Amino acid sequence: MIINTNIQALSAASSLQASQDMLAKSLSRLSSGSKIVNPSDDAAGVAVGMRLDSQVKRTDAAKNNVVNAISYTQTQDGYLKKIAKALDRMSELTLLAQDVTKGDNDRVLYNTEFRQLADYLTNTATKDFNGVSLFSSNALNVTIDSEGTAFTMTGIDLGAAEYQAVTADTTLISTTTAAIAALGTIKSAINRLAADRANIGAYQTRLNFTSDQLVISKENLSAASSRIQDVDVAEEATQYARYQILVQSGTAMLAQANSLPQSVLQLLQ
Repeated sequence: MIINTNIQALSAASSLQASQDMLAKSLSRLSSGSKIVNPSDDAAGVAVGMRLDSQVKRTDAAKNNVVNAISYTQTQDGYLKKIAKALDRMSELTLLAQDVTKGDNDRVLYNTEFRQLADYLTNTATKDFNGVSLFSSNALNVTIDSEGTAFTMTGIDLGAAEYQAVTADTTLISTTTAAIAALGTIKSAINRLAADRANIGAYQTRLNFTSDQLVISKENLSAASSRIQDVDVAEEATQYARYQILVQSGTAMLAQANSLPQSVLQLLQ
């Protein structure tokens, strides 16, 4: 029997320290909700989790871009709907101006309305969306995923030849001959407008599908990140209870181990 070195007490203290460390780590996980409290808990998990979290943020940003692009195209189409009505009225006026029962004075009145509608088209071409022109020949590149992939939308150009022919100062309906020529011009513009609105509709369809896909991607990425980083509370609570019991029993056994050398006193009596 020895007194100076209590091997049993040292072993019990070591086990108790290990149990206390695990109890503290379990408590940290439960209080933070995170499975990885320190990088040493799961070095690879920290790296993967960071990449996934970053991708989730980028996916959110891409979805915002797509939603804004949808709003942009909706604004475009809102204006084009009014332009379609204006062109319909202008085509109607060209036929009214060809009425043989109308005199030139009547055609001048028709022409006044016709030119006001042409000015409306000219004014609409200057509109913008948050400082970005709604109607120009410039294509727009919309970021559609977390990797920065771009989807190109061709510009809706109200300065195209078909529209310019309608708004030109020489396009009049003040005479029968001019009205006949103007009708052909208006019909060409209507055909161009129909194609432009069809393109906008196609863009909106793709952007809506893209937006839905980004929502799904974010959900899956978040779930993957959660499996790596988030603590399973039920499982961790079980471990916490286990470590509590180990600490309590370890403390009791350490007390017992410390009392063992006292038996040496019996030999000294």
